[in-house]
Amino acid sequence: MMTKFKVVSLLVLPLVAAGCRTNPTLGFDDVQRTVGSRAGQSIEWPRTRAENDKVEAAVSQVLQQPLAAEKAVQVAFLNNRSLRATLEEIGISRAELVQAGLLRNPDFGASFRFPDRPPSAAKTEFSLAGDVLDLLLLPLKKKVASLQFEQTKLRVSHDILQLAAEVKTAFYTVQARQQLLKRVQAIVEVNEAGVDLSTRQHKAGNITDLALANQQASFQQARLEWGKTQTQLRVDREHLNRLLGLWGTNTQWRVEDELPPIPNQEIPFEKLESFAIQQRLDLAAAQQQVALVGRALSLRTNTRYLPAAITLGVDTEQEPDRQRVTGPILNLELPIFDRGQGAIARLQAQYRQAQWQLEALATNVRADVRQARDTMIATRDLTEFYGKIYLPQRIRIVNETLLQYNAMQIGTFELIAAKERELSTEREYVEAWRDYWIARAELEKALGGKLPGETKPASPTTPSAPPDKSQDSEHQQHHQP
Repeated sequence: MMTKFKVVSLLVLPLVAAGCRTNPTLGFDDVQRTVGSRAGQSIEWPRTRAENDKVEAAVSQVLQQPLAAEKAVQVAFLNNRSLRATLEEIGISRAELVQAGLLRNPDFGASFRFPDRPPSAAKTEFSLAGDVLDLLLLPLKKKVASLQFEQTKLRVSHDILQLAAEVKTAFYTVQARQQLLKRVQAIVEVNEAGVDLSTRQHKAGNITDLALANQQASFQQARLEWGKTQTQLRVDREHLNRLLGLWGTNTQWRVEDELPPIPNQEIPFEKLESFAIQQRLDLAAAQQQVALVGRALSLRTNTRYLPAAITLGVDTEQEPDRQRVTGPILNLELPIFDRGQGAIARLQAQYRQAQWQLEALATNVRADVRQARDTMIATRDLTEFYGKIYLPQRIRIVNETLLQYNAMQIGTFELIAAKERELSTEREYVEAWRDYWIARAELEKALGGKLPGETKPASPTTPSAPPDKSQDSEHQQHHQP
């Protein structure tokens, strides 16, 4: 009988048995803390039916009230199925870390050979073999797997924060579209009143066919615009539904009537690029990738002349005459032809590639921050221009036009035209207002979390309320902010 035995495997059997027990959620707490500190919302990872029912109940409770942007992010963190699939990467990486700490199973073999003449006893052979080099490399393998686990947590956290920014952008788009629909509806009503008046005047012979046709065309154009806006609102809602993971009755959610007011003061814009470099988790993951490839390159370079495999064991052989021979065995795979030349060259290229990718990502991050910052400043200035100068001016024109109309100095068409221009300006104001909040969400995305110094949603005051329009009783509209 022959037995080839890997001694060190038996020495670490208790460790192997302990390593088989693993918690697949280990590491989720780190991701939860990271996301919570940067997004201001907690994430859940339901893995049982009871946990899933609890999450669904929480989602239903949030949806009972009109949604704000932060609540929409909370629903997405609780309910988005793609996010849950991303969270499973933590369990996969954790399992790979556990696997890296386990020794390879030994190989067992047996053979039976029968002689064709006496002595007729069978010659038997058994083997139990493994690779000693696997034990020597075990700490390095665990270190690499640990770095990969940390990289996975960073990458998952980054993906979740990207989802938060995407949800905010979609939410502000829906909220603004809803406001725009109300403004367009008001334009339709104004034009409808104009058509009714024009029809009566045309019957009385006071206006021409061309004037009536022009007024009717304006009304139909306003109705067409209202229909397009309503259709786009449905598209925007469905996009947000996908991000929130909603279907069925849960899609009947409502949003707050108006966009959040513009903050009175902005965050300091100095050193935002440096803040992003320190804050962005995808950059940290890219740095981990450089370290991983560098460690693999160093290991392969330093072991190029070592045996590729070392098998150690004990042989015991029993002959047909029952004589037993016992002794140690050693098998080496010598690096004569393959000394890792190709593997080292590949790792060197991968290391340079990881470095260039890291530098390219850092460059892109800085550019994204500058672009988002400049866009937010520009949209804020535009919104303030509309809210403080242009829209109030249009409102004053309507009020003055109404006074002249009451004094019978101008006709009805001039009043309707002035009111329509005011409503169109208000619509442009809402669009600029929306663009500001989208730009702010993009800046958060570029920075990798909430803006510096912002620990909770801002509670600013409403800027530049329009002048009182109590004189315009017939066509009075409410403007905000």
